[in-house]
Amino acid sequence: MPAQAPQQISIIELERAINYWRSKYPSSRDTMTLCPQASCLAELYARMIIFQIHEISIAEFSAKARKALGEAEQAFADRQNRNNRAA
Repeated sequence: MPAQAPQQISIIELERAINYWRSKYPSSRDTMTLCPQASCLAELYARMIIFQIHEISIAEFSAKARKALGEAEQAFADRQNRNNRAA
């Protein structure tokens, strides 16, 4: 059986996940600190911007970043399903 290529995540998908976490756990006016989930994804996002990369392999994500991305993607899919059922 051939090896499966690592999943690629676009910068747009990564940004959507960061925004999900930022909306769920917003920074206070006193601090500009991101929640841990957004922070680990923001490190990858910054690397993509600096090196002008449009996609990144999920294999480059830490376990924490994979979990944060997965939870954000699941929340987005759940919202899409609810919207589709309501339509």
